Amino acid sequence: MERLKKTIAITGASSGIGKSIAIESAKRGWNISCIARNIEALNTLKEYLENDYGVKVLTIEGDVSIEDNCKLFINKTINHFGCLDILINNAGLSMRGLFEETDLSVIKRLMDVNFWGAVYCTKYALPELIKNKGSVVGVSSIAGFKGLPARTGYSASKFALQGFLESLRNENLKTGLHVLIACPGYTESNIRKTALDNAGVAQSETPLDESKLMSSEKVARIILKAIDRKRLYSIMTLQGKLAVFINKWFPKIADKLTYNVIKKEPNSPFS
Repeated sequence: MERLKKTIAITGASSGIGKSIAIESAKRGWNISCIARNIEALNTLKEYLENDYGVKVLTIEGDVSIEDNCKLFINKTINHFGCLDILINNAGLSMRGLFEETDLSVIKRLMDVNFWGAVYCTKYALPELIKNKGSVVGVSSIAGFKGLPARTGYSASKFALQGFLESLRNENLKTGLHVLIACPGYTESNIRKTALDNAGVAQSETPLDESKLMSSEKVARIILKAIDRKRLYSIMTLQGKLAVFINKWFPKIADKLTYNVIKKEPNSPFS
């Protein structure tokens, strides 16, 4: 019989999509475990969720690019709550800059957080998730289906994440493990303000009108619904679905379209 009071572990939960998933999980009465580098923001979230929703929340300060931090996060979660049902690999970094001008340390940093962070957490959570027939979720992007210009490191990390999760899903066809690849559209969050430039410095500004983007709350609701329905993929916008379709059947056209979209951004390297 499926447990109603589930335990969910969320990386990068101090803001944006991760924070909104924590709030939506609290509305369901679930136990919540969160990791992020900003422990002050996590503890503020913990206080809010426990006081307003009466749920149990565990917060851990850590960097998912460090394997031992991920191992500690998963082990503490299981020891504290006695189980783990859902892992949300949400922590992520973005970047903007031409590859020719980008320091290789920037690409490595994105791979360490976006890809290896998910690999580490999933590795240590996997036995418990298989035991509970739980869910592994990777918060990816259309950049995991279509390489975006001036986003080489970001696209590479999301392609790697999706390849890892698809392989993991196939390995576990008979175990009952559910693996979801979630691809929001452009979402109102902090990720573009913290995007690294070609020297690895946070750009502190966004090239998009954040008020016109998907809300993180909407993304969180879609992800939890996709988990409920055991979906394999969740591509959340019509633009995203069209991009995947066009890239599959008309890749040259897809190249031109994505180039033109990035070219229109403020301070684009192609303008």
